[in-house]
Amino acid sequence: MNFSEKLKEIRKKEGISQEQLAERIGVTRQAITKWETGKGLPDIENMVIIAEIFKTTIDELLTASATKAAPETFVYTSETIYDIDCEKHFDVNIGSAAEIILSSGDDEKLHVKLSSETLENLASMYKIKLDDRKNKLDVVFLNKNKLSRYEAEESLTVEIILPNKYSDHCEIAANVKTLVISNLHLNRLEYDGTAEQVLISDSSGSLEFTAKTDYEITVDKITGRLDINQWKAKAVVHIPEENLVNVINKGRKCNVYYLKEGKAAECENVADSENEISVSGIFSELAVDLIRRTT
Repeated sequence: MNFSEKLKEIRKKEGISQEQLAERIGVTRQAITKWETGKGLPDIENMVIIAEIFKTTIDELLTASATKAAPETFVYTSETIYDIDCEKHFDVNIGSAAEIILSSGDDEKLHVKLSSETLENLASMYKIKLDDRKNKLDVVFLNKNKLSRYEAEESLTVEIILPNKYSDHCEIAANVKTLVISNLHLNRLEYDGTAEQVLISDSSGSLEFTAKTDYEITVDKITGRLDINQWKAKAVVHIPEENLVNVINKGRKCNVYYLKEGKAAECENVADSENEISVSGIFSELAVDLIRRTT
């Protein structure tokens, strides 16, 4: 069940109309409709409010968005499963998709699942090429039917489950609308490409994002490092203010600042914190949006 379905289900279960929910959150009814039809996601501040209204957690809401879809959600699916027997450096080249869901699994296998509501014969449209070389595994998505980037970004969902036991380093190259990182635990993840929205929950390790376009990242907490490497672009990281991290400017002519309630604010780094958010690159901008949990 994805986030839109989850929100609609719990709202109806509690007997709350879209208008009533919109009023309690402070948004329009049209925003609720957009969220419940999967045409958008609330920002972290509204996600916090939703979690409190329905007595759940942000992690559960985001995880609901990141878990495997129920059978009726996607009409067409194709899955590749590959046994892993030692620690691997995964190098994944996806191309374009509407959504990528990345997580760690308990078994000793790599799972790559393609899903779509409109694309038939996914197994024949895409070939997953695996090149296993000692401690490195290249995973390449071959678009055999020459599906356009627009079609892929409207129709294709990719779910990748890395074996927790053997995952140390993963590189992903892709262009997507939504990137969901949930329950991912490895030393380093490098993502190179575009993503209109990034959702991170219950994950740890070093996460690095590289692009020439803007990023909007929502994270429940930082456990490790979040590095953003951009050229003439802006990244906004929404994070609960109680998750104390150090914010570091490693770039050339980059601007770093905090936001509180939509306004620029100054905050001091925490001397004893091992967790950090950093920006590197040239002429880039990093805004760390500190979200206060409502009571």
